Amino acid sequence: MGARKRNRANQLKEERKNISFAKLNDCPTSPRKMRLIADMVRGVEVNKALSILRYCPKEASAKVEKLLLSAIANWQQKNDGARIEDSNLYVKEISVDSARQLKRLRPAPQGRGYRIRKRSNHVTVVVDSKSQTNEKSE
Repeated sequence: MGARKRNRANQLKEERKNISFAKLNDCPTSPRKMRLIADMVRGVEVNKALSILRYCPKEASAKVEKLLLSAIANWQQKNDGARIEDSNLYVKEISVDSARQLKRLRPAPQGRGYRIRKRSNHVTVVVDSKSQTNEKSE
């Protein structure tokens, strides 16, 4: 690895130490369906986002809710058990990326086969405190 790549990798590693995130890999839901859920909670305060996800009828909302709880737990561990209510915690970023596709064949008329793509996705949730971001910017 060259010096420039190594320096950039170390810089990214240092930046990642300061944020609290959780990642869900290879979730067997199509990315399009998962993005509908992600758009509902992006930028929303954490307690409100949890209530939105808890009462949403879509199957993907349960997986995102569990992921958000994991991100909150990671944030609490990083900040020595600080309370969520006091720190104005919110969903800073949530991204849904496409993952591998399982390719299957379904029998079709006249000896043909139709391809079925069973999609999956990767979800990343980043939570942050609004009070921390205000202090850093000043």
